[in-house]
Amino acid sequence: MPQNVPSFAELLKGAQQSAVHLEMRDVYDVENEREPFARWGAGFRLNEGDRSSWWRPWLDLVAETVGRGVVMRRARIVSEPVTDYIKYEHSGTFTNVAAGELVRWLPRASASDIAVPGNDFWLIDQRAVRFNVFTGRGDVAAPQYTEDPRVAKLCSDAFEAVWERAIPHEEYKV
Repeated sequence: MPQNVPSFAELLKGAQQSAVHLEMRDVYDVENEREPFARWGAGFRLNEGDRSSWWRPWLDLVAETVGRGVVMRRARIVSEPVTDYIKYEHSGTFTNVAAGELVRWLPRASASDIAVPGNDFWLIDQRAVRFNVFTGRGDVAAPQYTEDPRVAKLCSDAFEAVWERAIPHEEYKV
């Protein structure tokens, strides 16, 4: 796969119809989430009425992308009982939904017969794939990017199979 990996902002700003994201890890340990995750563990919760305190600039990018007519969907495959990290993600997902993203959750036990790629990914307009590769601990490793039609189809088929079975965010309880 090419080493020139577009940023999330570049990918989303270039999206014309769709942007889908499949997440499959139960724990992420990315640097920019460590402090918010620790605060959440100490009892802090986002205030639904205080949009200025939400995850910026990401949610602005989501709102702008959706505002251009791009459908953004995110699906998460999770083990149950869920980890504290998934509880943290779930508690803040209302911000993604408020920005215009559609989000669903699929218990891992319901995904056993779905063929999925080895890494989380973003699929843009059914043609461009950015794989998010993580270390064993959950920190960001080197992302990968491809526009290979076979890989895009694999990711599209996997995402759609997960999406079809997954539970809408508003209905999924952790």
